Parts: sequence; C-alpha cells; structure tokens
Amino acid sequence: VQLQASGGGLVQAGGSLRLSCAASGSIFNINNMGWHRQAPGKQRELVAVITSGGRTNYADSAKGRFTISRDNAKNTVYLQMNSLKPEDTAVYYCNADIQVGWLLASENYWGQGTQVTVSS
Repeated sequence: VQLQASGGGLVQAGGSLRLSCAASGSIFNINNMGWHRQAPGKQRELVAVITSGGRTNYADSAKGRFTISRDNAKNTVYLQMNSLKPEDTAVYYCNADIQVGWLLASENYWGQGTQVTVSS
C-alpha cells in the first residue's frame, strides 16, 4: 500500500492550494483519512480528518479556511486550503487507516509529504 501526496507549492499569503493524496495497492477498505503538517522545529500536528462516512474534524487553526474531502471510488483524500497564512508553511502529510484484507485490522499508512510555503 502506498499513499502519494501532491499539490504543494509556493503561494502568497491569502492564496489557495489544493492537496491530493491517493492510496494505491492491495486495499480492502479505508477508514479514516487525514492530513497532518510539520513546520521546521515543531512537532507534527493534525490538520484535518475525515471518516469513511464523511464526518470531518479540524484543528482550530484550520477551521473556516481548510476543507477536507474524499473520493472513496478513487481512494483519494483532498485538502482545500484557502486564505493561507505564512504560519501555514510546513510539510503536509496524508495518512489513512487501511485494511488490506477482510479479517485483518486496519493499519495506519503515511504519504511522503508535500511542501507548502506561504510567503508574506
């Protein structure tokens, strides 16, 4: 199983970016999918999470500006980021709880990270 993240880049403050993360491989079922970020010198933190049924939860810093969504048919999770601020600069990682078989417990997989840089 692999998670491939894309969509990062350099944007001015106030701008927008859309991150994508596609899961591939031997996948039976995907439960929660989410995005975390890690800024230089800081711990990795949760940004947003979405359940298989579409329920969402956001960090306070993301509420009102970021929207997480998923396409279950494509095993893909998205993060639409609007009104970006310099403090949003970080490497963004996607993760997913994935079952690879019917009777197997789900395991947590991580993508490789994509850099988001917001200039002031």
